[in-house]
Amino acid sequence: MTSTPSIAPSSTKNRPSEPSAIEPSTEVSSRSSTIVDPVDRPQGPGQSEDDDDVNSQFEREAYGPPPGEKPVDPFEVTMPVDDPENPKSWSRPYRWYITMLSAMLVLNATFASSAPEGIIPDMMRQFAFGQEVATLTISLFVAGYCVGPLLWGPLSETIGRKPVFLISFLVYTGFQVGCALSQNTASILIFRFLGGTFAAAPLANSGAVMSDIWDADTRGKALALFTLAPFAGPTLGPTVTGFMAVSGISWRWVYWLLTFFAGACLVATALTLPETFVPILLVKRAQRLRKQTGDSRYWAPLERNKMTFSQRVKHVLGRPFIILALEPMLIAITLYMSFIYGCMYLLFEAYPIVFTEGHHFNLGFTGLTFLPIFVGGVIGVFTYLAFFNARYTRAIQAFAPHPVPPEYRLELCLWASPMFAICFFWFGWTSYPWISYWAPLMAGVPLGLSIVFLFLGLFNYVIDAYLFVAASALSSMTVIRSLFGASFPLFATQMYNTLNPRWASTLLGCIAVLMAPIPFVLRKYGHHIRRKSKYSPTGNLPHKPPVKNEKTGAEAV
Repeated sequence: MTSTPSIAPSSTKNRPSEPSAIEPSTEVSSRSSTIVDPVDRPQGPGQSEDDDDVNSQFEREAYGPPPGEKPVDPFEVTMPVDDPENPKSWSRPYRWYITMLSAMLVLNATFASSAPEGIIPDMMRQFAFGQEVATLTISLFVAGYCVGPLLWGPLSETIGRKPVFLISFLVYTGFQVGCALSQNTASILIFRFLGGTFAAAPLANSGAVMSDIWDADTRGKALALFTLAPFAGPTLGPTVTGFMAVSGISWRWVYWLLTFFAGACLVATALTLPETFVPILLVKRAQRLRKQTGDSRYWAPLERNKMTFSQRVKHVLGRPFIILALEPMLIAITLYMSFIYGCMYLLFEAYPIVFTEGHHFNLGFTGLTFLPIFVGGVIGVFTYLAFFNARYTRAIQAFAPHPVPPEYRLELCLWASPMFAICFFWFGWTSYPWISYWAPLMAGVPLGLSIVFLFLGLFNYVIDAYLFVAASALSSMTVIRSLFGASFPLFATQMYNTLNPRWASTLLGCIAVLMAPIPFVLRKYGHHIRRKSKYSPTGNLPHKPPVKNEKTGAEAV
């Protein structure tokens, strides 16, 4: 209990740049995301202080005064980073537990997205629908990801992370029961879409929880491990449900399994997950102080941040797409990541054609064919931790005291973008039935590695480049990416049957080749593009390590 408010301004370095999506790989390093004080923030061409103050608005409205500025009055409640109630000061084992629980929530949502893959033949016999409608059981769930982040991300900034998790998972669990008890096609499709909408809550907020609890030095490692969750789920779903199908049990038990999984996560969240969003913790502290002292003058910044309905609609729905429309580099990154995400879900239709029809695998073994993608993702994460993260740490030291330019995040993408394209040529031209199934199967290992590398590099680039408006940038990316993930499976079967697996995969590989230069262009010219950006406050920062004069100690770039 704290009987008096802390009025020491909290450190800006410990304020998250608030990634909202999904996005597991939203690392914000201590230097690459150091926020320049609004008075000294570099302004790019066309960027003015009255542009809705986009890079400091959220910080001021939620966290209070930045360093160097006094609170509005002595009764404004703040929370320094060393405060016992600040999530960044909690014990490391407890924060690692929160990390694992948050990752489990994401795994739950992504596992559910692909789970029907193993029971599609049984559902087709039960409801007498065709392959296209069967594919909707996956596509509609992913389509829910387009709607959910627009709701759950901003709502968590209003009522907190934990209430959003509890509300969404309670309803999501109910929709899994609805799927298990469905008696017609319409009901199961509706429940799948609504289930995806509510399952999107951890995709929107688990990454933000990571930003809430981890100091900048450790956050990179935590988020790199956390990245496995959104890729493990889709690859493990067909594996588990495929063997459930060949065991002879009813397809309804897949949805009962999802119900039990969601219910267990709901109970764990209710009992063990604390609130981690500092502005909400400040509100609770202010309420406690008012009750303890009887003085109604204590207040928290978020309590005075009252937007009208039209302002909130503009903030939630308008800003992400305005930023997307005005930022050419964000458009390029969004299209590239959306294509990658769409290809990942397209494989749920392509793999059965190659391995079930071509190599005559049963549903259980066809599910196992997705495991090399997961193995590649694991290799990618540990390669990042062992090699690329160490190189980035050295870059932090080289650029000190300046932030590391966002372009240094793209180093791993330079390896991954050509690798991603090559994997489709590899998979396609080894998919002949008379070639050993190990040949197309092993294409999944570098494919999974390249996907993890691309997501880690590009997500972190967006966060480092856009800082406090990264939440809006990531929200728009999540919606567009989910549209691709929902739509690609709808034409995958027709494309692979019409063109055959060789030429269908070649087409995807050629598109990947056309998009592969994007990280290379951003690596070389990104600092020039950021100088012309309205929403990136990092354009005028050094893009090369400063060279110190050995005699004077002065720095020159």
